[in-house]
Amino acid sequence: MTIDTLLSEAVKSGSIAGAAAFIGNQAGVISTHAAGFRDVASGAAMTPDTVFQIASMTKAITSVAAMQLVERGLLSLDAPIGDLLPDLADPHVIDGFEEGGAVILRPATRAITLRHLLTHTSGFGYEFMNADMLRARGPAGGPPPGTKAALVSPLLFDPGERWEYGISTDWVGLAVEAASGRSLDAYFDAEIFEPLGMIDTGFFVTDVVTSRRATLQLRGEDGALTPFSVEIGGGPEAEVLSAGGGLYSSGPDYMRFLRMILNDGSLDGITILKSETVSDMSRNQIGDIRAGAMATINPMFALANDPFPDQHSGWGLGFLINPERGPYGRAAGSLSWAGIANTYYWIDPASDIAGLIMMQHLPFGDPAALELYAAFERAVYDLK
Repeated sequence: MTIDTLLSEAVKSGSIAGAAAFIGNQAGVISTHAAGFRDVASGAAMTPDTVFQIASMTKAITSVAAMQLVERGLLSLDAPIGDLLPDLADPHVIDGFEEGGAVILRPATRAITLRHLLTHTSGFGYEFMNADMLRARGPAGGPPPGTKAALVSPLLFDPGERWEYGISTDWVGLAVEAASGRSLDAYFDAEIFEPLGMIDTGFFVTDVVTSRRATLQLRGEDGALTPFSVEIGGGPEAEVLSAGGGLYSSGPDYMRFLRMILNDGSLDGITILKSETVSDMSRNQIGDIRAGAMATINPMFALANDPFPDQHSGWGLGFLINPERGPYGRAAGSLSWAGIANTYYWIDPASDIAGLIMMQHLPFGDPAALELYAAFERAVYDLK
């Protein structure tokens, strides 16, 4: 079955509203595909240049920004990050709860570093994934999303002890701002987006981009998708730009970013990172710790998910790494991650392939979305 047919059949069945998919390699974009609707209510068709909330696909871009500053000597991977970010200078770990529910804290046994933040071994989690993190907020709950206060949280474990997906990359964004002396949007624009020609990517959606923006959908208990209005990264009113999930982008733009990584840090004569830096980012940085498995306490927003349940996946400086051949074709050592509204990518240097499929509905890990993602990957490797 062709990729166009895969997408069209998924739309026809009602399992998704629409999708855009892209295949690239070092030399260029091999093919682009789109089917269905970016806005069901208006009837606007999904097109290859549709703009999506890419949510946690922002994390890879933030990781690249941090590694640029490591190259320049403005950030250190292993120095205490609290020297730069005072809020992280005295981390405390959740050590249980009193009978009345109050959280019990103890000092962390070691300092948090940038390496911990980039590898999600800092001890931070997400409140919608971890009950202890949510419980530690107390009955009043946490500060509003998008505020600096919402990022100030006790740790779930000592830094370096295990892998837990969470707000670590938002702190990386604050480190990028502190080390560079620029706001995150200004830094991204000048150092990544403009050099790569990523004209549709940013924290703020212009009027031109708004006309191409996909409407976010939510799958209800009856299986139907309905419009669901939420700005995943906090939107333009956020106090802190979400380095972990705040960007909008289009498929052609994000494919340029993926192809830069595939080309060892350069694209069309522009160098974003040194090749040795990309090599470090692509190498497992967490030893015997297993990465990738995510729980949930809010299944409306995200389902429990493990991209490689039969593998001992690693994590680099910004990417999940599958140590064995994937079930749908990608080679061992490939890099990947996703966004919560069911946008997914992988980078397979051994096969010279980058794949990207973008939908726009919740919850993350939706079975229909994962089925289409898997079928797309199989089709990509069938073409080789």
